[in-house]
Amino acid sequence: MTLRIAVPNKGRLDEPATEVLRQSGMRFERTPRTLSVPVSNLDIELLFVRTEDIPELVSDGIVGLGITGLDLIEEAGLPLETVLPLGFGHCSLAAAVPLGSEIGAVEDFTGCRIATSHPQTTNRFFAGKGVEITTVPLRGSVEVAPRLDVADAVVDLVSSGSTLRVNGLRQVVTILESQAYLIRDPKLSDGLLPLANQVRTMVAAVATARSNRYLMMNAPEAAVETISRLIPGLAAPTVVPLAGAGMVAVHSVVAADDLWRVLPALEQAGAGGILVLPIEALIP
Repeated sequence: MTLRIAVPNKGRLDEPATEVLRQSGMRFERTPRTLSVPVSNLDIELLFVRTEDIPELVSDGIVGLGITGLDLIEEAGLPLETVLPLGFGHCSLAAAVPLGSEIGAVEDFTGCRIATSHPQTTNRFFAGKGVEITTVPLRGSVEVAPRLDVADAVVDLVSSGSTLRVNGLRQVVTILESQAYLIRDPKLSDGLLPLANQVRTMVAAVATARSNRYLMMNAPEAAVETISRLIPGLAAPTVVPLAGAGMVAVHSVVAADDLWRVLPALEQAGAGGILVLPIEALIP
């Protein structure tokens, strides 16, 4: 049996999704006009489709797995299994208003017309806050709606916030933090489950590796306790005696975001010859 996986065919999730599958060990050839390709080393077919269509394709059982944004998963409201966050495509679904607006809190949106391409998610959020609003479903350039007097506010995806500023808008509240997810059809057949689980394991190993680094260093044996507190690793750091008396090599895994904090502290603790290496795959 062939496992089908839906992959974004364009947009901000396109290249990162394709790359994470390649790094997980799948071998395939893709051209700009490719709609589907077989994976040469596994019984898998990749379908390249619109990102917003992927939740429905997975829910309908047309594909077993898919990669799409959490914002689209929430908007679809379909019975899906969110298997794994992938660590790319980070953005926020946020409510924003014109710079001159007096709206400054969630309750101030009462009675507002809100333009958005995520009407279901927007309605659920404000209903949950007890705030009555009217959604104006739009596709495309949602940010221009207030200038056209189509809406009083917008709910749109925000990365850096530059698009909001260019269009004279300011963010008031974050509705959802989104990133790319691997999703699965909860009705996937027993025959395809083992392969789907293998895909999840390999993709998870790549996603985890991307957010971590491997550290190697030399240090005085007396500094091991201090260093172990700084970089405990997955369970404990590896400590190996060196030829020099009283010296050891210490190896550990560290979150990439912690490097700026950890490296000066390691140096202060007496570590030297510190190497920071990327990790190809990591299963915690």
